[in-house]
Formats: sequence, C-alpha cells, structure tokens
Amino acid sequence: MSKDIREIMKNYKNEEVSLSANHRNKFQDRLLKEVQTQPKKRNYRWLQVAASVVLLVSLSIGYFNIGNPEDEPIKSTKDISLGSLSPEFKSIEDYYTNSINYEISNLDVNENNKEILDGYLAKISDLTTEYKSLTSELNTKGVNDEIINALINNLQLRLQLLQRLKKQLKDLKKLNSKQNETQNL
Repeated sequence: MSKDIREIMKNYKNEEVSLSANHRNKFQDRLLKEVQTQPKKRNYRWLQVAASVVLLVSLSIGYFNIGNPEDEPIKSTKDISLGSLSPEFKSIEDYYTNSINYEISNLDVNENNKEILDGYLAKISDLTTEYKSLTSELNTKGVNDEIINALINNLQLRLQLLQRLKKQLKDLKKLNSKQNETQNL
C-alpha cells in the first residue's frame, strides 16, 4: 500500500511542458485584475442605528435627571457624624441608638398610660432634634470635645428617659392591677 518514493521516481518521465508565448502577459493581466478589484464595502448600517439609539438613551437620561427639580445634587463633602469620627464613637452611637429603638419598640401602649407616654416621647423628640442640631454644629465648627460629649450625653439622656418611662409604666401597671384586685374583693 505504501510505496517507496524511490520507486515512484524511477518510473517518472520528465515531460517537457511548453508554455504559450503569451503566457507571461496573460498572467500579468490576471494578477492586475485580482489586485485592482476592490473588496466589497461592508454594511455598517447597524452600527449607525446602534449609535443613534445609545445617543438618544443617554440624552433622555440626562434630560430626566436635569428636569427633576426635586432631585438634589449629590454632595461631594460627606457630613460628619459621631459614628464617622472613629470606630469607638461608632460603636457607642450604635449601642445607644439600638438600645433606644429597642426600648421604644417594647413600650406597652394603652389608654391608661397614653398621657405619660406622650409626655416622655415629646421630650425624646426634643432631644432627637437637639442631637441633629449638635451634629450640624459638628459639621460647621469642626470636631470638638464639647460637642462630642454633648452628643454622647444626649444619647445617654434619651436612653435614661426611656428606662425611667418603662419603670413608671411598670409601676402604673402594678398599681392598676392592685386597684383591680381591691375592686374585685
């Protein structure tokens, strides 16, 4: 099946092929035709359509962002708060805010204690407003030990008020239960 190349070459007869006299001219003509033919123009129509769509989408997004006056521009400077000063202050602030929120969520609201609750919550609301003003003062005047202490004291006072409120509500509940027992007897 496989033949040795030497055997094939022994049987090979050198045939002389003669080229036509015009062969060189024909070859040059064909070569020039191949070189001079321009490649097909590619269709870039889809690219133009895609670019138009991208342009329209970006313009509409820009228009709607500029067109909404209620959207405030993003501030480049970050507001300073107690938690942003250091990790220790952040843990203090988180502890007090979580404790305050926990105490508020555990309050038992009913008709008997509504007046007491409203009074304490009004005081806590005032303290929260004061905390916000202290935070804005921290941003305007800069970091100051007095302001930091005032912020921490504010958080402590709010938590103490809630704990005092919880104790008063518990005492009121005991008093009401004792009155109910005496009325039932």
